[in-house]
Amino acid sequence: MDIQQRTFHLHMISDATGETLVTIARAVGVQYAAARAIEHLHPLVRSGRELDRVLKEVEAAPGIVLYTLFNRDMAEELEQACKRLNVPYVAPLLNVLQVFESYLGMTSTPMVGGQHQLDADYYRRIEALNFTMMHDDGHLPDRLDDAEIILLGISRTSKTPTSIYLANRGFKTANVPLVPGVPVPPQLEEDTTAFVVALVASPERISQVRHNRVIEQAHGHLDDYVDRDAIAAEIAQTRQLCARRGWPIIDVTRRSIEETAAAIIRLYDDRDAPALDT
Repeated sequence: MDIQQRTFHLHMISDATGETLVTIARAVGVQYAAARAIEHLHPLVRSGRELDRVLKEVEAAPGIVLYTLFNRDMAEELEQACKRLNVPYVAPLLNVLQVFESYLGMTSTPMVGGQHQLDADYYRRIEALNFTMMHDDGHLPDRLDDAEIILLGISRTSKTPTSIYLANRGFKTANVPLVPGVPVPPQLEEDTTAFVVALVASPERISQVRHNRVIEQAHGHLDDYVDRDAIAAEIAQTRQLCARRGWPIIDVTRRSIEETAAAIIRLYDDRDAPALDT
């Protein structure tokens, strides 16, 4: 039965990109199935003129205000305007900053968009993304050791989106499709420092995704591609391969891309432990 949702306006005001606020807002928003936010993202608010423009939009569509403004004068102006408009406002990072300051015994150094600095970590992530895009769908590097993570899996186990997400976390990732009747690339038979992990899902889940794919591409003759028994056999072959090589397996049936990546990173960081089917 469909739930009648209540809609409300949610203004996210940031002097940077606003990604942090979006993440926080959506993490909280999913806890309220009967409510849906109409999101208004206001990034790069760094002047009084820009703030005035945003406040006019808040007044036109009042609702909850989340903000990250490191300029204290602008933050105070925003808070006073919210009080005048009688709308709730929250600075989600303020309490965290206060805890850090109390524990460290020092005040913070305001840095607008500090998490987006063009530092070594940033360039490492860009390099990882370039590597991952070049080594998608079986295009392994000449030296496997150049990859940090290698994902294996039959068709429609979310290898590519998971690889891209891992790249955004800074991991050079390659992925290899496991195709019935096609041998595994010989490079994978060699020892490598790359962390190899396989992705599987339930036959029902893969069949559904493949069926939708077949419809989109008008390939109605690919019966074996969507047959659950055939898919179950593919999954069994994946498990047998991983058992022989000692590669871990992650079932992505009920996992989001983010959850799958988190599980992979956990195994990567603890790869000296015995391999587990998670």
